[in-house]
Amino acid sequence: MNDVIKTAIVHEWLVNYAGSEKCVESFTNIWPDADVFCLVEFLTKEEKQIILKNKPAITSFVQSLPFAKKHHRSYFPLFPIAVEQYDLRGYDVVISSSHSYAKGVLTDANQLHICYCHTPIRYAWDLYHQYLQESGLSRGLKGTLVKYLLHKIRMWDIASVNRVNHFIANSNFIARRIYKHYDRTAKVIYPPVDVDKFNFNPDKENYYLTAARFVPYKKVDLIIDTFNRLPDRKLLVIGDGPDEKKLKRKATRNIEFLGYLPQHELSMYMQRAKAFVFAAEEDFGITVIEAHACGTPVIALDRGGTAETIKDGKNGILFSEQNVDSLLEAVIRFEEFEDKFDLEFIYQSSLEYARNIFEEKISEYVNQKCEEFF
Repeated sequence: MNDVIKTAIVHEWLVNYAGSEKCVESFTNIWPDADVFCLVEFLTKEEKQIILKNKPAITSFVQSLPFAKKHHRSYFPLFPIAVEQYDLRGYDVVISSSHSYAKGVLTDANQLHICYCHTPIRYAWDLYHQYLQESGLSRGLKGTLVKYLLHKIRMWDIASVNRVNHFIANSNFIARRIYKHYDRTAKVIYPPVDVDKFNFNPDKENYYLTAARFVPYKKVDLIIDTFNRLPDRKLLVIGDGPDEKKLKRKATRNIEFLGYLPQHELSMYMQRAKAFVFAAEEDFGITVIEAHACGTPVIALDRGGTAETIKDGKNGILFSEQNVDSLLEAVIRFEEFEDKFDLEFIYQSSLEYARNIFEEKISEYVNQKCEEFF
């Protein structure tokens, strides 16, 4: 891209260093002079260095609202208004990294807006009824208010679709969601995975591993229920979250909780696990590729992003339904097939998702669209 073209990067919020933030990290690697806009920013000093390269983010009025650091998501009815207040008049290109509201920024006819879409708003679309049920909002006055607000959010979400010139999806699964909800096609570019931070290890120990945030859609409860029926198999569980007490109460003695672990410690357990178990229907599933980078097979759901990255019998085992019987059958099938996995092949399969490949593909795509537009 020509150096005279001024670029803005827009993201929802910067409060931790997870999958979508790793995309923003790559965007600031590609466009180090770009300004970053977000609703709120509460990163650690180290995270600011990694994601923002120590430049300040330009935040919205939500940053100054009471309790925004811990409860910024509770202000979701204000987010459409907040993102529309960003003054982007001085920029030629806007790159939005969006899993909800970032794509709704206002641009004019002379500005190119490319959206890297992690997903349309989950709790307003695909997970709407699940969200209401798990939040206890299916009934009552509060539930009625939330349903009305989400109805308005959906209307705004559709209205803001045409503010985007081009969509990029992080998987074919998300490209189908974008087409379903927005009636727009999307280029698929898989997100970056820091495979170089994980070490290949062919020497496996006799335990299974799962790692996730303890929230309902991650389906850690399903994995625990399955291993409750396999008392002679050891399962290690890494993570924390709102459901932690409930999960620990139901786990049998063969299941050990290790809490939240930093990446280097997670990597050590991944390297030695006989298999990594993943039961969520994810947009992509970065953790799965990290396990592959360790040469570890993955047992995962045959839906969502993992259906695209797991080749059954090659780098893992797929199961078809989010229930105990289906996962149990997959674990047994894995053990029947365990000695036939080529762990070097599994490691090699992770390399196509490396960060440098993501950045090359994004740069090429944006440059092409700039040449067509300007």
